Amino acid sequence: MDAPGGARNVRGYIGLSLVWLAILGSVLWLTRRPSAQPIEILPPPTALPTATPAASPTPSPLRVDVAGAVRAPGVYTLPPWSIVADAIAAAGGPAEDAALDRINKAVALQDGAQVYVPHVAESAPPPPVNPAPQAPASAPATAGTGPVVNINTATAAELDTLPGIGPAMAQRIIEGRPYGAIEEIMRVKGIGQATFDKLKDCITVQ
Repeated sequence: MDAPGGARNVRGYIGLSLVWLAILGSVLWLTRRPSAQPIEILPPPTALPTATPAASPTPSPLRVDVAGAVRAPGVYTLPPWSIVADAIAAAGGPAEDAALDRINKAVALQDGAQVYVPHVAESAPPPPVNPAPQAPASAPATAGTGPVVNINTATAAELDTLPGIGPAMAQRIIEGRPYGAIEEIMRVKGIGQATFDKLKDCITVQ
């Protein structure tokens, strides 16, 4: 009568052991399972601003004076990059006696230029299409623009640079020192009023 009860107990132990093994396996699986990485939502990439190209200045029209052997001389407004041939065409074309072989019709024009088409009978060459600006004339040299020389301390070479003074005169100026005023230089032999007038703005005694 005890055998059946003992068999049930063995099956119970086996069943309980299987349950514990299943639990243990589940725990091990959960502990060894790699943790899920969090999903990061990134914003869409922002487009970089593109550089706006600088606007190039618009060339201004050209005002050109067309004269000489053309059908309608006058001042004409021409598009940029125009050449002499364009100016002649704007003035109605060349006259019958135009000497076109004397000018360069391919020269580029500038604003304010003059295009002169010579006549066949003319002997002088035509003026330049785009003349270079004239440099201002230099002012004439005047006395007193150079360094002032102290006649009491200057060397013979420095005195020699003065207007009207040579090596011999420079030596006489040195021998006549000292001078209390620049007018006293006229006591040196060979220095009169005319020479002093040239020197007075160039010399000093201080």
